[in-house]
Amino acid sequence: MIRFAALLLISFSILTSHAQKRDTVTLIGVGDMMMGSNYPDHSGLPPNDGQFLLKEVQDILMNADVTMGNLEGVLLDEGGTPKTCRDPKVCYVFRSPERYVQNLVNAGFDVMSLANNHAGDFGEAGRQRSMKSLVDVGIHHAGQLSNKSIVFEKDSIKYGFAAFAPNSGCVDINDLKGAKEIVAHLDSISDIVIVSFHGGAEGASYQHVPRTEEIFYGENRGDVYLFAHTLIDAGADVIFGHGPHVTRAVEIYQNRFIAYSLGNFSTYGGINVSGVNGLAPIIKVYTDPNGIFLKAHITPTYQTNRSAVHIDPQKKVIKRIQELTKEDFPEVMMTIDDDGWIKKSTN
Repeated sequence: MIRFAALLLISFSILTSHAQKRDTVTLIGVGDMMMGSNYPDHSGLPPNDGQFLLKEVQDILMNADVTMGNLEGVLLDEGGTPKTCRDPKVCYVFRSPERYVQNLVNAGFDVMSLANNHAGDFGEAGRQRSMKSLVDVGIHHAGQLSNKSIVFEKDSIKYGFAAFAPNSGCVDINDLKGAKEIVAHLDSISDIVIVSFHGGAEGASYQHVPRTEEIFYGENRGDVYLFAHTLIDAGADVIFGHGPHVTRAVEIYQNRFIAYSLGNFSTYGGINVSGVNGLAPIIKVYTDPNGIFLKAHITPTYQTNRSAVHIDPQKKVIKRIQELTKEDFPEVMMTIDDDGWIKKSTN
């Protein structure tokens, strides 16, 4: 009887293990997010605490195992030391009220990158309150020197996440040796490794991936092509790029997925969203439980100045990603159809 019970327990454990090992994992990445700023005064804030900003796309964002974005600016009610810039004409500082973190919770975000040029807009006070605001509501984060990476588990899958940028206080995108070490370590203890980077020049003139270092306003914004390939070789599975404020091409490398820039996703004021700057994809990547690319899907969105995120019936950003990918990565065997499905190709 004891032996029979033991066999039942072993069989149940095996069945449970198989049940937990799913065939497909889904990861959503979106671009820059700045939900309004209370600096220098409250005129930069949306009505109703910005609760409407993500309403139209909320169901889409919540329909994934992991959803991540790039938080531009800080979560801080007041105070902090606003940054000063060498060139005031290109100096922007963003400070969103801490309660706005609830908008991220309501939209289903699991993890945020804090590696960007606005994470230090209000000094150490801004950094600390941003991190605490996210942790208090259960949203993971990485990219600051005090929290370079994070490992978390969800539905029996262990995820590693790291974020990089060329800015002070952030994990350096130009330190490839250090970045490789971080990713290799995450790969050794995680099932799937997700990387976010904030790099590349900014604006409509910089939609292409140049495969070289990008110098913008005297700052080395990294060689994002080399960076992405190097980190996939080190163990990264999905890479989501940010920084150029426009959408860039996508690529499949070593059966892993790269989006070189996800554009301005939800940026309420203070950021140019005219023309191509207002187009952004929600990219949902399907992988196996080890991060191998299966397929991906683009939901096209757009925003206008001080507006919510809207689904774009004209699918403009899909068309733009088709064009950019064909021009920048003609050698990559992949297809992007008019409905936004990205698949590997044999032709």
